[in-house]
Amino acid sequence: MSMADDEDFMRLALEQARLGMGLTSPNPAVGAVLVNGEGRVIGKGWHRKAGLAHAEVEALRDAEANGEAVEGATAYVTLEPCSTHGRTGACTDALRNAGVTRVVYGARDPNPAHAGMADEVLRGAGMEVISGVLKEECDEVIRPFAKWITTGLPYVMAKCGQSLDGRITRPEGESQWITSELSRSHAMGLRVRCDAILVGGETLRRDDPRLTLRGEAVPEGKVQPWRVVVTRSGDLPHGAKVFTDEWRERTMVLKGEFSFGGILQELATRGVMSVLLECGGNLMGQAFAERVVDEVCWYVAPRFCGETSSSVGGVLPGSVRLERVRHLSLGEDVLVSGVPVWE
Repeated sequence: MSMADDEDFMRLALEQARLGMGLTSPNPAVGAVLVNGEGRVIGKGWHRKAGLAHAEVEALRDAEANGEAVEGATAYVTLEPCSTHGRTGACTDALRNAGVTRVVYGARDPNPAHAGMADEVLRGAGMEVISGVLKEECDEVIRPFAKWITTGLPYVMAKCGQSLDGRITRPEGESQWITSELSRSHAMGLRVRCDAILVGGETLRRDDPRLTLRGEAVPEGKVQPWRVVVTRSGDLPHGAKVFTDEWRERTMVLKGEFSFGGILQELATRGVMSVLLECGGNLMGQAFAERVVDEVCWYVAPRFCGETSSSVGGVLPGSVRLERVRHLSLGEDVLVSGVPVWE
């Protein structure tokens, strides 16, 4: 196979991996594709849930179900195959036992205890190994897992819908919505990617949000994320939707004076690998001031709202710019996303 072929097949594996984003916590989302010696895809798979088969095994099973011979095939995997036994067997063993002779993977295992072990195991079995194919794209898929496995803390996405003048509320008497229905539907995909959604007490009192998963963007098997309410006073409306609806047991309240570092440590004890901030300007500003934000998703509407609540409050230690910037048109709105870098 040429490098161009390897990249094309890795893109197919990435399509598989993205199907699992938000579903596999505390495991990473991984995709795999099997290609025979004629350059034909004979099996595809993705990791669906922690404790279930890994992507490589899913692809092997798919090939078997299709009546395809795996011996001599190349496996394309977005993440270095696991070489240790946990809740499932080692994928290096599964690939070797199936007769795969060549393995191409994108991202190296971010776990320092495991990084590079697959190369040694597979090459020791006489298999060809190529790593780093579309590494940046493959790394992006596992960013939440990479942070969690190296720091023990959740990955933090900051999401906001604002006007052109940086406001997140409209003047009294107007609709509560600033961004369009299309933007709000797109943002539901961010909730799918996370294990928890965080708001402050003021947002709960003002908006009474549901913070639930809704619409076509929600895949089968996705568990309702934790709904986390951070409050200094504990003065919260007992009749709020998050306390009374069918998902009330998926609501937690953190009461008292918390740093964002403390909030993340508390969420980590609950098994949260990624958290989405949908909070007001004061709490959002605190997150940026403490430099805990890993990804920014800002929906901007063509509207001016004047003297209302701002999207980021407080004093920051310096300006924040974005890298890996992407722009997406959503009707009249624009989504600006990227990775924050503090100046």
